[in-house]
Amino acid sequence: MSDLGPAPLAPPPGPPSGPPPAGSRPRRRFWSPRRLPAAITAALLAVAAGLLLYDVAAVRAGRPGMAWRRTLAGELATRPLDDPWILAAACVAVVLGLWLLVLAVTPGLRDVLAMRAGTAPVRAGLDRHAAELTLRDRAVEVSGVRSARVTVTRRTATVRAVVAFRETEAVRADLAATLAEAMEQLGLARPLGLALHVRRMEEG
Repeated sequence: MSDLGPAPLAPPPGPPSGPPPAGSRPRRRFWSPRRLPAAITAALLAVAAGLLLYDVAAVRAGRPGMAWRRTLAGELATRPLDDPWILAAACVAVVLGLWLLVLAVTPGLRDVLAMRAGTAPVRAGLDRHAAELTLRDRAVEVSGVRSARVTVTRRTATVRAVVAFRETEAVRADLAATLAEAMEQLGLARPLGLALHVRRMEEG
């Protein structure tokens, strides 16, 4: 078995020849609605606010406050700031706050790749798994390739191919040309780079 190792990361293929379509503009990533985190946060805040308002109304009506609020107020009044429980609660609050901030400022939907804009006012995206299947099918069509495995990220398509016959360098060159053409035909707004790994099939 001979393994030539990974090819250097190829630069993304150039833009299609000719002028861009009229009215075309760069496409940004799709934003996730994030319904589950929003629903969980809203539910927790609603429960906490409801309990607090009920307790305040009960105290105003002359009834004793809830035991949990009296206990919490006593603990906060007596425990020092460097108490482990206080520090742990503060760390949890900071982590949750940072998580919510990250969700608010990042688009999400990492499995959807934005496609190039055309003249129609329609946003199009390509599922990353569909791109992997397309590139894999094109790779195994190259003469000499026995099998191929493709992993697509937002910026790179990593292809690992096993060569059954022909010279490995010749197969590598044909693979690079075929995959560059296939990636251009995907029509992605951000062209992918290509990382190509080619090895010969083990004999016996």
